[in-house]
Amino acid sequence: MKRILILLITTICILDIPKAQVLKSPDGNLSLSFFTNKEGFPFYKLDYKDKAIIKESRLGFDFVQSLPLYKGFTITNVENTSLDYTWEPVLGEQKAIRDNHNEMCITLLQKETQRELLIRFRLFDDGLGFRYEFPIQKALRHFIIKEELTEFNLAKDYKAFWLPGDYDTNEFPTTTSNISQIAGLIDEVRKEPLAAKTPAPNLVIQTPLMLKSADGLYVNIHEAALINYPAMHLEVDDRKFILKSHLTPDIRGYKGYIQTGTVSPWRTIVVSDDARDILASKLILNLNEPCKLEDTSWIKPVKYVGVWWEYFTGIGSTWAYSDNQDIIIGKTDYSKLKPNGKHGANTEHVKEYIDFAAKNWFEAVLVEGWN
Repeated sequence: MKRILILLITTICILDIPKAQVLKSPDGNLSLSFFTNKEGFPFYKLDYKDKAIIKESRLGFDFVQSLPLYKGFTITNVENTSLDYTWEPVLGEQKAIRDNHNEMCITLLQKETQRELLIRFRLFDDGLGFRYEFPIQKALRHFIIKEELTEFNLAKDYKAFWLPGDYDTNEFPTTTSNISQIAGLIDEVRKEPLAAKTPAPNLVIQTPLMLKSADGLYVNIHEAALINYPAMHLEVDDRKFILKSHLTPDIRGYKGYIQTGTVSPWRTIVVSDDARDILASKLILNLNEPCKLEDTSWIKPVKYVGVWWEYFTGIGSTWAYSDNQDIIIGKTDYSKLKPNGKHGANTEHVKEYIDFAAKNWFEAVLVEGWN
């Protein structure tokens, strides 16, 4: 399905690696730098057209009942790769998508524990993706993540388009404010009357996070290839303008049960001075895993109508079958509930939708909340 046009690989071995490793995007507008400081803490930074987008930001992990994986590192290997190829998605706005990026994979060795950690960076013309890779090794087999310490150290007090951090819902309305104003607004925003809410502790917001600078730069922070790993929110330092990864925990507060031979999701930063480029970016699609289905001929786009939209158009339809608010699952006798006459997804009304769809060449009817 994919046709590789260009593949260049260069490996730099241990002997004399410069302090800062630099990677450029294919068009040269984006520049990534990676280095470790005297204590062996790994850092990265990202510039766009000579403007700082992400200042020096930490990387690494804190583990449960194990020495942390964020300090005492030395760089033992750097591998650079350039790829330019075109692939065809199963569905989407475009028949073909170009994946043109430069890659740098850093191998880090923690001297004290002899544990290895790889960090792979891919720099596209419209942004950066990077992920952690945990190779199979004697010194590390299984571990529990206490915290992922990935930082996004912003260069300024961006205007942010944000949702409050919540482990159950992303249906909050988008709030627009500077990063420095989030703390003063988030408690009120969390009062939105939603059916299920589990607020993240502290000052945490959701991804994707859209940002705009006063001088017209647009930045979007998100993730790609989220597989067998907790979703990422962002913890906000509203004074220093630093965002830090906040992974969704389990009931014990642990953030991930990981076995070596696996990788983290990609952390993504899309950058442009034109907001339309953010929407048009295919960076996340290029970083997602390719389709594993051998036969996709049965997947076809369809045009459909849906009862669901009635609930938001002001014509009086609702989700609820009854106005009784004292429903107890497993105990309430639904046959005795008095219908309120406003529930949209009922059999008679759905039949009307089916007839309408058939008459007007719609191929499907979507029904949510059918009672």
